[in-house]
Order: sequence, then C-alpha cells, then structure tokens
Amino acid sequence: MDWYFIFPTVSTTFIVISAVLVAIGWGLIIKGKRAAHKKVMIWAAVAAVIFFIIYSSRTIFIGNTSWGGPDELKPYYQVFLIFHIVLATVAAVFGITTLTLGLKEKYSKHRKWGRVTSIIWFFTAITGVAVYTLLYLLYPGGHTQPVWKVIFGM
Repeated sequence: MDWYFIFPTVSTTFIVISAVLVAIGWGLIIKGKRAAHKKVMIWAAVAAVIFFIIYSSRTIFIGNTSWGGPDELKPYYQVFLIFHIVLATVAAVFGITTLTLGLKEKYSKHRKWGRVTSIIWFFTAITGVAVYTLLYLLYPGGHTQPVWKVIFGM
C-alpha cells in the first residue's frame, strides 16, 4: 500500500470504528449500563474527531481524489458524494448536540436526539465506506485535486 491509500484507509477505518462504537453504546444503554454507554460513546466521538482531523488535513494539504471510474457513472457518483457530504455534516452537528445533551445530563432530550443521530451516523459511515470503495478499490486512479473540483466535477 502506498501513500495514495494510507490516509484514506486510516480515516475510513476510524469512521467505521466510530460507527461500531455507537452501535455498542446503543446496546449498552438498552441494557441500562449508563456508565459504560457514556464511556463508549465518548470513544465513538474521539474516533470521529480523529477521522475528521485526518480527512481535513489531507483535504487541506493534499487535496481530494477525483473520480477515476467510467465517465457514464460520474454523475451518479457526484450525486452520491454530495448526499454523503450533506449527511456527514448533519451527522456531525447532531452528534455534537447529542453528546452535549448527554454530558449535561439532559437525558430526555439526549434520548430523543440520540435515536436519530445514531441512525444518521450509521448511514454516514456506510456511505463513507462506499465512497472509499469506489475511489480506492473499484475505480482507483483518480487524480488528487482541490475539494470543490472533486465535488462538482470541474
């Protein structure tokens, strides 16, 4: 594996770890294990922050990988990518809100937000893995470009 794959692979791994931890945390709270739930969810947030640091650093300093697959699939990929980016942004805002409500012990609101947030987070992780798979496993070879060129195909 060369440098082209290292950062995307590591960042994608952290988003998967975060989603798995959210699932574990959800299971713990269902079983009434509040202290364990809190610890696991904080670690899920840490994994998500590590993902964001790696991803944003790569985007700022190196750029993003453009579509390397067939031209006829490019419009579908771009719509999917925009969906993923919007979903990830919503998930981040919801995640911060849900975490804050839990830490402030506003459990009724935390519970309501948490159900929605976790579902959005799972879809974000799944679509993130799909983007990684498309760009680095199925259709490798796209060039590294600034993020706006990648998103809008300019």
